[in-house]
Amino acid sequence: MTDVQTRADADNPAEPAGTTSTRRVVLLSAGALGAGAVLTACGTDNGGPGSNPNGTDFDSNPVPAGSTGAQADSAGGNAGTVLVAASEVAVGGGVIKGDYVITQPEKGSFKAFSKVCTHQGCDVTEINDGSILCRCHNSAFSIKDGQPTAGPATQPLPETKVSLDGDNVVAA
Repeated sequence: MTDVQTRADADNPAEPAGTTSTRRVVLLSAGALGAGAVLTACGTDNGGPGSNPNGTDFDSNPVPAGSTGAQADSAGGNAGTVLVAASEVAVGGGVIKGDYVITQPEKGSFKAFSKVCTHQGCDVTEINDGSILCRCHNSAFSIKDGQPTAGPATQPLPETKVSLDGDNVVAA
């Protein structure tokens, strides 16, 4: 049996000289194309100073897992957003709405805190006798300043500045 190989020369007019497509060239081209696609997909757009490589803003004071709204709003991200009608918040008590616990420790004085417990990230579930309660591990927080008053939590609930706008409590 004879091994026949073709060459790109005058004997083979179908392939001009210097344009042979060998299996090696095809495989190398495909590999280079694949590597380029992978590198492009892994690249990030550094959003400038103060940004993480993944494009999100960096915050050196994070809140527990699951909490997003209160931290963003405390930086002024949703200023003017209505959180609750003032008439829904009892004096000496509060309500849980969206991502917040809104309290009225004294008549006309409103506070808002993240509803996410700082112990292990459970949502607080009730306001009772001047305390914000997390039933996951029985932590309690003051309706006045969000400071822990009982339980394993040692950090206060993150506060969002609020103001009264007409009949509504709004993020300041």
